[in-house]
Amino acid sequence: MKIKNHLLEGNGVVQKNTPNKGGKIEPKYLIFHYTAGMSAESSINWLCNKKAKASAHLVVGRDGNITQLAPFNVKTWHAGKSHWGGLTGLNSHSIGIELDNAGELFKTGDKYKAWFKKEYLEGEVIRAKHKFKQDFSFWHDYTDIQIERALELAELLVEKYNLKDILGHEDIAPGRKIDPGPAFPLENIRSAVLGRAEEEDELYEVTVSSLNIRRGPGIEYDTVSSPLSRGTKVSLLEMRDRWSKVDVEAENDFEGWVYNKYIKRT
Repeated sequence: MKIKNHLLEGNGVVQKNTPNKGGKIEPKYLIFHYTAGMSAESSINWLCNKKAKASAHLVVGRDGNITQLAPFNVKTWHAGKSHWGGLTGLNSHSIGIELDNAGELFKTGDKYKAWFKKEYLEGEVIRAKHKFKQDFSFWHDYTDIQIERALELAELLVEKYNLKDILGHEDIAPGRKIDPGPAFPLENIRSAVLGRAEEEDELYEVTVSSLNIRRGPGIEYDTVSSPLSRGTKVSLLEMRDRWSKVDVEAENDFEGWVYNKYIKRT
């Protein structure tokens, strides 16, 4: 595959114009989503419908075929209310890729169903825990060719546009979105494309007498332990605009999210 005039070219790639788009952008991030739809075709048709008020740059089918809905330098409406790296409204700063996938499934007896009532075979389903959820649940698995195409696209787009990071919708809209979910190997793709070497942990300490540590980046998430006391040392795993994921080296080592205002680097 290659990119020419902000359009993707290659085997299995077609173009279909969506009306749901805005002005020109200079993308900084790549955002992966799942469609939560019945098929690639139905999702593409919806994203090209003005009533949807939503779109993306690419849709990747379960057979690996790719449909481009807008040039990569044009804003599509895939991120919604979002923030990352000091930016808000990631539609203006990112390329969005939708992967044909039903998302979270619900087990009834021996059947697995999506929100739109379609049933899936056990071989298409994995049981996993979302990074922002406490319990295990069932998820529609991605196909091997989808993951291969996702990696290929990430490599191409990061190189072409010098993108800063590869993220999931769940990262830029935590508490509101859970896609692309735990069935998608986002961290593996990020590491393979960006080539981040292992680094020493950054140490921080708690600056208030009592600091809640939560399962996700927001007060709507449950706490994972009793509050951390002033001076508690934590290793920084991930820092966002308002919240950070940290590792607490205690008798029972655990991870969670704390509010940035109440920790400082040692």
